[in-house]
Amino acid sequence: MSLTDTNNEYMPDNLVKAISNPLFPALDSMLRAGKHISSEDLDNHTLLTDFESELAMFYKRYNTELVKAPEGFFYLRPRSTALIGRSVLSELDMLVGKVLCFLYLSPERLAHEGIFTNQELYDELLQLSDEKKLMRLVTNRATGSDLDREKLFEKVRTSLRRLRRLGMTINIGETGKFRISEAVFRFGADVRTGDDAREAQLRLIRDGEAVVHDTKPDQASLLDDEELADIGNNSELEGEV
Repeated sequence: MSLTDTNNEYMPDNLVKAISNPLFPALDSMLRAGKHISSEDLDNHTLLTDFESELAMFYKRYNTELVKAPEGFFYLRPRSTALIGRSVLSELDMLVGKVLCFLYLSPERLAHEGIFTNQELYDELLQLSDEKKLMRLVTNRATGSDLDREKLFEKVRTSLRRLRRLGMTINIGETGKFRISEAVFRFGADVRTGDDAREAQLRLIRDGEAVVHDTKPDQASLLDDEELADIGNNSELEGEV
């Protein structure tokens, strides 16, 4: 056992090994910034797997839960009293995440070896969503010009960049192509059960259930039902991505 410097309590040896690992500082920073660590990030994922219980105890001191999702990816889930900020996404970010999850479930993912382009994501978004609602996200108008559609495309690309920073996609060079990570199931928790996950995800998108609103009308938080219950109706979210 190792003695800590702060409170004269013993720190388990495995926790000392975990936080002494050269990978840990960068991994800790990514987790605190809201990134999801999937199996594609082999070294960091292995570190979290090997020391899951010890690191869960470490983050619990910050009133934050280290979560391992059923698909195997890790992320931090701050509570209302957490000392670590929350990731806050826009309505469009959330919708793009739902569409990414739909694509992950699609036969096209296997056919394309899991690789999509920005244009394919944009086309799928237009096909699955109400274009009038999408245009309101850009121009506050139900109809848009070609310039407005270009603005929407750029906003979708911005959302993709935000989601990439959260570990939802992995860029393929500088080609405008990306591979979808299993971490997109943060946007598909509702479809983990049932006979047809893809159909359930499509319903969420088309019925306008793809976005979970918080107290700010133009933002949505990357939270599940348990987290929403934890923060209460009047709490604000922190840590905008």
